[in-house]
Amino acid sequence: MTTLDASDKEIIARRVAQELRDGDRVNLGIGLPTLVASYLPASIRVHFHSENGIMRMSPLPGEGFDDPSLTDAGGRPVGAMPGASAFDSAFSFGLIRGGHLDVTVLGGLEVDEAGHLANWMVPGKMVPGMGGAMDLVTGARRVIVAMMHRSPTGAKVVRQCSLPITSIRRVDLIVTELAVIEPTMEGLLLKEITAGVSVQDVIDATEARLLIAPGLPA
Repeated sequence: MTTLDASDKEIIARRVAQELRDGDRVNLGIGLPTLVASYLPASIRVHFHSENGIMRMSPLPGEGFDDPSLTDAGGRPVGAMPGASAFDSAFSFGLIRGGHLDVTVLGGLEVDEAGHLANWMVPGKMVPGMGGAMDLVTGARRVIVAMMHRSPTGAKVVRQCSLPITSIRRVDLIVTELAVIEPTMEGLLLKEITAGVSVQDVIDATEARLLIAPGLPA
């Protein structure tokens, strides 16, 4: 994995980008997941989707290209690749619920030992609801959670979510600045650790019980 020379968020975004494949239709959640588009290998082409109604969106090509009518689901200005499509919310959620997205990358507040994600109710803040997160976790073929390993108040990889979960579906992968963890039927499998981080460092930063993949350096 990428070393700790870069920022923690960059480490996460770079590692998630390695999971994407040529031709994938990918939804990027609000916040940290949007950084993934900047770290794609040059050899692949990915079709980025936003649930407010665009396929083949891209980062802005430069300053001054902002258009208030062209944003991602979080209201951040974006660009559009040649051949991009715009459509209404009904069609967009039909793509999601119909299983037509290969990957969704979402932020997380908690993930528990069963692989359940909680990412929509922010403690102490008024939120209108979970929005498209429920549909994305349920409908995308693969769900990757991109998040910091801990919050200022404690662990985010926990034994059981204390916040309302987004879906009963188990997510497919958790990528943090410390590690890559795969939720499985047997539990959370620690598959990779960031250079400069030890297995014990990850265990100490994690509330949940971890299974350790063979061959990981101590």
